[in-house]
Amino acid sequence: MSYKYSCTFPISGGDKLSRFTAWAKEHAADIAVNLPPQVPIKSEALTVRLRSAEDRRKLIERLATAQF
Repeated sequence: MSYKYSCTFPISGGDKLSRFTAWAKEHAADIAVNLPPQVPIKSEALTVRLRSAEDRRKLIERLATAQF
């Protein structure tokens, strides 16, 4: 199955990928995500790829209360 859906959310600062990965392992372990290989430090957003619209909905709900 491919990653046809995406979700972009605001996140700033360094180590975006490692911070998101740590959060996802704890709060969204049931959602398969595909992350970009790197994100520029100046970037103010992170886009993750998801397998289904249902996974996208779940991730958006969980991100609403997340703090990075």
